[in-house]
Amino acid sequence: MTTPPRPASRPDRVSLLRYLRLFRRDILSAQPERLYRARMAEFRTPFFRSFLINQPDLVRLVLNERPMDFPKSSRISEGLRPLLGNSVFLTNGAQWQRQRRIIDPAFEGGRLRETYPAMLAAGQAAVARLREAPGRFEAEAFASHVAADVIFRTLFSIPITHQVAARVFHAFRAYQRLQPILNLAAFIPLPRWMPRFHRPGVRRRAREIRALIEALTAERMQAIAAGEAPDDLATKIMTQEDPETGARFDTAEMVDQVAIFFLAGHETSASALAWALYLLAAFPDAQERVLEEVSRLPENPDFADISRLNFTKNLFRETLRLYPPVPMLVRQATKCEKFRDRQVPSGAQIVISPWHLHRHRRMWEHPDAFDPDRFTTENGKACLREAYLPFSSGPRVCTGAGFAMVEGPLLLALLVRAFRIGPVPGREPVPEAHLTVRSRDGIWLEARPR
Repeated sequence: MTTPPRPASRPDRVSLLRYLRLFRRDILSAQPERLYRARMAEFRTPFFRSFLINQPDLVRLVLNERPMDFPKSSRISEGLRPLLGNSVFLTNGAQWQRQRRIIDPAFEGGRLRETYPAMLAAGQAAVARLREAPGRFEAEAFASHVAADVIFRTLFSIPITHQVAARVFHAFRAYQRLQPILNLAAFIPLPRWMPRFHRPGVRRRAREIRALIEALTAERMQAIAAGEAPDDLATKIMTQEDPETGARFDTAEMVDQVAIFFLAGHETSASALAWALYLLAAFPDAQERVLEEVSRLPENPDFADISRLNFTKNLFRETLRLYPPVPMLVRQATKCEKFRDRQVPSGAQIVISPWHLHRHRRMWEHPDAFDPDRFTTENGKACLREAYLPFSSGPRVCTGAGFAMVEGPLLLALLVRAFRIGPVPGREPVPEAHLTVRSRDGIWLEARPR
């Protein structure tokens, strides 16, 4: 195999009903092949107009230069609101700015070193679990468990085996199976007074997850007041004051933020790790190079050692290029604009697609090929600046981007040192996107102890 799998594209012209059905099932195969070459494309429905932009200067305009003129689209938030409330992922304007002022300091560069021991412990626990039952395993379920463990250890100083952590994890897995990427309100502008409809069980699962998180948050608030709280991410965020007002998050606000930390930090990390393991299995020469790098590290690598994993980090970057966990970013124009001499009306949806941008035929050399060394070439370096958005960009760049770029290479290094990862014949994964980019029937691999 020379190129990793990607979903088939739809025909150029389909009916609106056919498009909606495809989109609801999988947003990637609902798109035409021409988007891999297009600088801009327009899509019209009876209810709204949508513009996909792949041109780097337009992407910079929307995300970096004038982000307040292009807030997050409320259409996408409708399906996630029962779980995420008014978290930083869904808010806009002054409310979002206030939330970022409180959250961002917890993820600054120096703080990553403090969270590293918890990441390492989660990775070592994952290796131990796989040693107990080596052989065939489903990589997405395994990666979800590892990523959830990392989040709970770094956020609340508890492992995934903790009773409440385990209940949140299993409730969230059930929520994922119920929640589509979009609901009716994403396509039809419903009045504010009209109730939003969700699949049976979505609201119940969301309430269950939020109640568990609220219990953890309230317990931490009490520990902070008593001066007995551990110095982890939850404590840092809950004791951080808004530098402009001096206010902190209350318990209700913190529940919203913890929900998105778990969704973003667990769901997206699991997607990236599972695809990275698949690529290691599919390309054994790359796996041997990772093994060669990690074999030069001590048994318990420290934070500084991760900087020596150059090829492993590039392999993880290439995974994020080929399979960006969040395949599309949706913004909304607040006033009339002109893009490429085309009128963009106020209220139009502006779609920036990392999936298509990362495989764009006009920018990347061999865009569908797996090549971790591409980032050492002139083309790769240029595309990293112009056409690489796994964590978005600008003021709304993912707060945990630095966290993820330590977590991913570390977990890959620990797993490759312990196991030879191989493919399962006849089980090539088919990418599709719901909340994140996953495989239609899972990612099945073999783990043989070294």
